[in-house]
Amino acid sequence: MKEHEFTLILTTDPSEEEADRLYGYCNDGTLSTIAGVPQIHFHRAASSLEDAIRSAIGDVRAAGFDVERVEIEPEAVTQLG
Repeated sequence: MKEHEFTLILTTDPSEEEADRLYGYCNDGTLSTIAGVPQIHFHRAASSLEDAIRSAIGDVRAAGFDVERVEIEPEAVTQLG
């Protein structure tokens, strides 16, 4: 398994209690709000970048949140080999 790095942009800014619940599902992510944009940055181990993103979105949804979009650095895509 390889570690993949990406950010999920959330549709709502979690309260402190909601953030605790989110960390219960996503212990490999760091939650932050930058310029008013709630997001969680992941370092997730998976066999592929797609699998890592799909599982992270599933975990975020299981915690009761929606994902607006995924952000990936170009290097994350070019280093798939």
